[in-house]
Amino acid sequence: MIKAKTLGNIGEATAESYLRNNEYKILERNYKNKFGEIDLIAEKDGEIVFIEVKARTSAKFGLPREAVNYHKQLKIRKVAEFYLLVNKKNNNKVRFDVIEFIPQNEIIHIKNCF
Repeated sequence: MIKAKTLGNIGEATAESYLRNNEYKILERNYKNKFGEIDLIAEKDGEIVFIEVKARTSAKFGLPREAVNYHKQLKIRKVAEFYLLVNKKNNNKVRFDVIEFIPQNEIIHIKNCF
Protein backbone atom coordinates (compact mmCIF):
# COMPACT_ATOMS: atom_id res chain seq x y z
CA MET A 1 0.00 0.00 0.00
CA ILE A 2 1.42 3.36 -1.03
CA LYS A 3 1.38 6.20 1.52
CA ALA A 4 -0.80 9.23 0.72
CA LYS A 5 2.16 11.66 0.87
CA THR A 6 4.20 9.50 -1.51
CA LEU A 7 1.27 9.15 -3.90
CA GLY A 8 0.73 12.92 -3.77
CA ASN A 9 4.38 13.58 -4.61
CA ILE A 10 4.24 11.12 -7.52
CA GLY A 11 1.02 12.71 -8.75
CA GLU A 12 2.51 16.21 -8.63
CA ALA A 13 5.70 15.14 -10.40
CA THR A 14 3.68 13.35 -13.09
CA ALA A 15 1.41 16.39 -13.51
CA GLU A 16 4.42 18.69 -13.79
CA SER A 17 5.97 16.48 -16.47
CA TYR A 18 2.66 16.36 -18.34
CA LEU A 19 2.39 20.16 -18.25
CA ARG A 20 5.98 20.67 -19.45
CA ASN A 21 5.33 18.24 -22.32
CA ASN A 22 2.30 20.36 -23.24
CA GLU A 23 4.33 23.59 -23.38
CA TYR A 24 3.43 25.02 -19.98
CA LYS A 25 6.11 26.96 -18.13
CA ILE A 26 6.15 25.93 -14.46
CA LEU A 27 6.36 29.05 -12.29
CA GLU A 28 5.93 27.46 -8.85
CA ARG A 29 5.57 24.05 -7.26
CA ASN A 30 3.93 23.73 -3.83
CA TYR A 31 3.57 27.50 -3.55
CA LYS A 32 2.64 28.53 -0.01
CA ASN A 33 1.53 31.79 1.52
CA LYS A 34 -0.48 32.79 4.59
CA PHE A 35 -3.72 31.64 2.93
CA GLY A 36 -2.66 28.11 2.02
CA GLU A 37 -0.94 26.19 -0.76
CA ILE A 38 -1.32 25.60 -4.49
CA ASP A 39 0.27 22.50 -5.99
CA LEU A 40 1.41 24.01 -9.28
CA ILE A 41 1.38 27.44 -10.85
CA ALA A 42 2.11 27.51 -14.56
CA GLU A 43 1.92 29.85 -17.50
CA LYS A 44 0.90 29.21 -21.08
CA ASP A 45 0.10 31.74 -23.79
CA GLY A 46 0.17 34.61 -21.28
CA GLU A 47 -2.35 32.93 -18.99
CA ILE A 48 -1.51 32.09 -15.37
CA VAL A 49 -2.85 28.66 -14.45
CA PHE A 50 -3.34 27.58 -10.84
CA ILE A 51 -3.43 23.79 -10.69
CA GLU A 52 -4.66 21.51 -7.94
CA VAL A 53 -3.35 17.96 -8.34
CA LYS A 54 -5.42 15.17 -6.84
CA ALA A 55 -4.05 11.65 -6.72
CA ARG A 56 -5.81 8.48 -5.59
CA THR A 57 -4.89 4.81 -5.84
CA SER A 58 -8.27 4.12 -7.47
CA ALA A 59 -11.67 5.66 -8.12
CA LYS A 60 -13.29 3.14 -5.79
CA PHE A 61 -14.42 5.85 -3.37
CA GLY A 62 -14.93 8.59 -5.95
CA LEU A 63 -12.93 10.48 -8.52
CA PRO A 64 -9.98 12.55 -7.29
CA ARG A 65 -11.53 15.75 -8.72
CA GLU A 66 -14.46 15.37 -6.32
CA ALA A 67 -12.14 16.30 -3.45
CA VAL A 68 -11.82 19.84 -4.82
CA ASN A 69 -14.98 21.01 -3.12
CA TYR A 70 -16.30 24.55 -2.73
CA HIS A 71 -14.27 25.20 0.43
CA LYS A 72 -11.05 24.04 -1.27
CA GLN A 73 -11.82 26.21 -4.30
CA LEU A 74 -12.24 29.31 -2.11
CA LYS A 75 -8.93 28.61 -0.40
CA ILE A 76 -7.13 28.17 -3.73
CA ARG A 77 -8.63 31.45 -4.99
CA LYS A 78 -7.32 33.33 -1.93
CA VAL A 79 -3.83 31.88 -2.39
CA ALA A 80 -3.97 32.79 -6.08
CA GLU A 81 -5.11 36.37 -5.43
CA PHE A 82 -2.20 36.91 -3.05
CA TYR A 83 0.26 35.34 -5.53
CA LEU A 84 -0.95 37.64 -8.32
CA LEU A 85 -0.68 40.70 -6.10
CA VAL A 86 2.80 39.92 -4.78
CA ASN A 87 4.15 38.93 -8.21
CA LYS A 88 2.53 41.87 -10.02
CA LYS A 89 0.71 39.60 -12.45
CA ASN A 90 -2.69 41.29 -12.14
CA ASN A 91 -2.91 41.97 -15.88
CA ASN A 92 -2.66 38.31 -16.84
CA LYS A 93 -5.62 36.10 -17.62
CA VAL A 94 -6.14 33.52 -14.89
CA ARG A 95 -7.46 29.97 -14.95
CA PHE A 96 -8.03 27.29 -12.30
CA ASP A 97 -7.44 23.67 -13.33
CA VAL A 98 -7.49 20.27 -11.67
CA ILE A 99 -5.27 17.40 -12.72
CA GLU A 100 -6.32 14.01 -11.45
CA PHE A 101 -3.90 11.13 -11.26
CA ILE A 102 -4.64 7.48 -10.66
CA PRO A 103 -1.67 5.12 -11.23
CA GLN A 104 -2.08 2.94 -14.33
CA ASN A 105 -4.64 5.41 -15.73
CA GLU A 106 -4.12 8.37 -17.96
CA ILE A 107 -3.83 11.82 -16.45
CA ILE A 108 -7.03 13.81 -16.71
CA HIS A 109 -6.53 17.56 -17.07
CA ILE A 110 -9.69 19.50 -16.32
CA LYS A 111 -9.23 23.05 -17.54
CA ASN A 112 -11.01 26.09 -16.20
CA CYS A 113 -13.00 23.97 -13.77
CA PHE A 114 -13.83 26.67 -11.23
